[in-house]
Amino acid sequence: MDRVVAIDCFAESLMRYRAGYVAIVAVDVIRATTTAVTGVALNRRCFPAASLEAATALAEELDDPLLVGELGGNMPYGFHLTNSPAELALRSDVFRPMILLSTSGTQVLCEAKGRGAVYAACLRNYTAQVRFLAAHHPRVAVVGAGTRGEFREEDQMCCAWIAEGLMHAGYRPSDEQTTKLVQRWSGAPVDAFLGSNSVKYLMSTGQHSDLNFILEHVDDLNAVFALEEDEIRILDASGDHSAHREIAG
Repeated sequence: MDRVVAIDCFAESLMRYRAGYVAIVAVDVIRATTTAVTGVALNRRCFPAASLEAATALAEELDDPLLVGELGGNMPYGFHLTNSPAELALRSDVFRPMILLSTSGTQVLCEAKGRGAVYAACLRNYTAQVRFLAAHHPRVAVVGAGTRGEFREEDQMCCAWIAEGLMHAGYRPSDEQTTKLVQRWSGAPVDAFLGSNSVKYLMSTGQHSDLNFILEHVDDLNAVFALEEDEIRILDASGDHSAHREIAG
């Protein structure tokens, strides 16, 4: 089978990938997939929700869940934590399952269900994600979450780095947009996305710790994170389900 990679953005774009598409990789660096990956890597169960109603319904089914997330940048009433990987990493209550809600990132994850294998990726595990995809999936769509109609720079960069890695493994870009994004971000330093409106939002709202966390945790997890039966589960780089433990390096 021809090996192809596409870069796309927004939950609405998933309509382009029919049911049975081999792999969808959701990317929301600031901050949903970084939060999800961080929680699961530290042994916490994670259930992404597409809406506040879905999150509320799921909270009725789980034992003492931790409600994490934001809508339009604001933490919903009754939630315990905003969509913060830095704050989540400091918590010791990893026995509490996390219900994760965000304006766009969790919508991409949930909308992708049924279209193929679905993965949550971020800068923490982009190399492991490339290796896993190259070993298991000949057709890949890497989809940035997008915010307020923008394909934000941090997501462009992470998507491009994953696509570039696959192109080095013999994949061809599906279209001109994919080629241009890979060219734009190839060899860029990790702080090249600091002009993003997402970064400006974090800075203006005093959430510097999340930006620092993202910049300080790049390519430090040797694992992939698959959405299976509504839960994000950790796989090691070979594709095996790992015992719940932090996988680093």
